[in-house]
Amino acid sequence: MITMDDFDRIDIRVGTITDAQPFAEARKPAIKLWIDFGGDIGVKRSSAQITVHYPPDRLIGRQVCAVVNFPPRQIGPFLSEVLTLGMPDENGAVVLIRPDFAVPDGGRLF
Repeated sequence: MITMDDFDRIDIRVGTITDAQPFAEARKPAIKLWIDFGGDIGVKRSSAQITVHYPPDRLIGRQVCAVVNFPPRQIGPFLSEVLTLGMPDENGAVVLIRPDFAVPDGGRLF
């Protein structure tokens, strides 16, 4: 179990996907994302296993939520800098978490 203080340390922000490319080198099917969080954070990269519901070309311009203060992870030849958030559908495929309405890039969950 975690405390509210633990949860408060997780920095979840909204960003807009500016580029999305197939990640052919990944062990599990994935897409490389470039997400613009605006302001001081800027554009960060993420590897996401979202290939079931999202072709790369349909992701550009979509807002998503991501944890921006976890340490980067090397995934094959790609450095994933943020954790893009999603939930499994009834078959276990990832469905992205995003705001219902457009919000400014870099907006923080509170």
